[in-house]
Amino acid sequence: MRISVPAAALALGGSFVLAGLVAPAAAQAAPTQCLNLGVANLYGEFVEGDDTHTPDAEGAVAVGGNADFTGGFSVGQELTPEQVKALPGGNALVVAGKLTGHNTQVMKGNGVYGSKAEGAVIQAHQGTVGQGKSPIDFAAEFARVRAVSTTLAGTPQTAGATVEAKGKELYLTSGDAAFNSFTVSAAALQGATGIFVKVPAGSVTVVTVTGDSYDMAAAKTTGFFLWDEGKKSYVLDDKLQSAHGGAIRSKLLWNFPTATKVVKNSQAAWSGTVLAPNAAFDLGSAAPVNGSVIVKSLTGKGGAETHHYPFTGCLPTTPPTTPPTTPPTTPSTPPTTPPVVPPTGTPSASVTPSTPGSTGTPSTPPTTPGTTGTPAPSVTPGASGSPSVPATARPSASGSASPSASASASAAVPGASASRSAGAVTEGGLAHTGSGPVVPLTIAGGLALAAGGALVVVARRRKAAGRV
Repeated sequence: MRISVPAAALALGGSFVLAGLVAPAAAQAAPTQCLNLGVANLYGEFVEGDDTHTPDAEGAVAVGGNADFTGGFSVGQELTPEQVKALPGGNALVVAGKLTGHNTQVMKGNGVYGSKAEGAVIQAHQGTVGQGKSPIDFAAEFARVRAVSTTLAGTPQTAGATVEAKGKELYLTSGDAAFNSFTVSAAALQGATGIFVKVPAGSVTVVTVTGDSYDMAAAKTTGFFLWDEGKKSYVLDDKLQSAHGGAIRSKLLWNFPTATKVVKNSQAAWSGTVLAPNAAFDLGSAAPVNGSVIVKSLTGKGGAETHHYPFTGCLPTTPPTTPPTTPPTTPSTPPTTPPVVPPTGTPSASVTPSTPGSTGTPSTPPTTPGTTGTPAPSVTPGASGSPSVPATARPSASGSASPSASASASAAVPGASASRSAGAVTEGGLAHTGSGPVVPLTIAGGLALAAGGALVVVARRRKAAGRV
């Protein structure tokens, strides 16, 4: 079928306009952000100050002060080769200060200490151990985790989530498939004999506990019970059993942003990772923590072990509460294409290209996790223990007129430059803001339509003159 020149010209112009409106939206992807626990997330015990502990830690141990392992201590039995490789220098045990203890065993990986007490004995089974400088900047890493803890404390409770006391039992219930946030007072938490958590398997759960201290032994809390949807019942969390095969506890984080003292009841295993960067943490004398502990100082003995269940969840960031004060740059409007003058009696067909994105309205910041309940999942630290990508700057809220609207996330090793925003990582390109590629493409479409109109006029004149 023969297509006339006027029809082809108009079709070409229309295709330019359609491409300008649709292509940029399809090409851009919404960003995903995660707060980053950094090096701390690689260790089962990450302690800023002193650590006095027996008999063992199944994961890696890092101590910024002195370590007293008198009575015997073993480290890293449950680490995988990949997790050992991800540790700074492959060190499953790091003691920045003095090491004391007559029988300290590093089961997997290397060990390093600043100095050791007279008669102290430390051995490595699958690596090396010796005196040296700490490969971890504890001051920088604790500045990072404190910033994360504070940010999480400002995250609102998930819409629809409930914290309900039923007699002496406390129930935390929320149904978001991606992220669930609870806020509980230390008094309410320590007043419960049993703590029950019901969230979807695979979701990340943060319980922020307010107050200066928490004592699990105060009400003789007997255990943490996690909901198993397959079994339609709560499961008492322990090493030999856990809801959904451990999928709930691996993404469960207990956040104590202001506590200076936290005590675990010796009769109850604690399910999930404990983030208490300002607290002296007392593990007690029996029952483990089924997760990691990130604390200012630590004590524990007897059966008060730390079991190797590292946190694997993405911790969504909290977006700014107000839009940027400086609106994005408005692209300059090109000169209007003059209308084509048709023969007498033919209606005018002038086309003026519109200029989207010229209102100067800032782009909408990302949705706050916990309000809509649908933050996009990000790269999780993973059961393999590979480190989360360290902090990078958050994406700018400015809607630049540049045709390029993508931003790649920069990755760095632990101890990244302090000039980057603490605790935030960004993946994916910036979301389309309504300007950028749309403006030039729309203008091109308008110009093409005008050219098409000119071809129509010429064709008609030729036909009228008997030349077509």
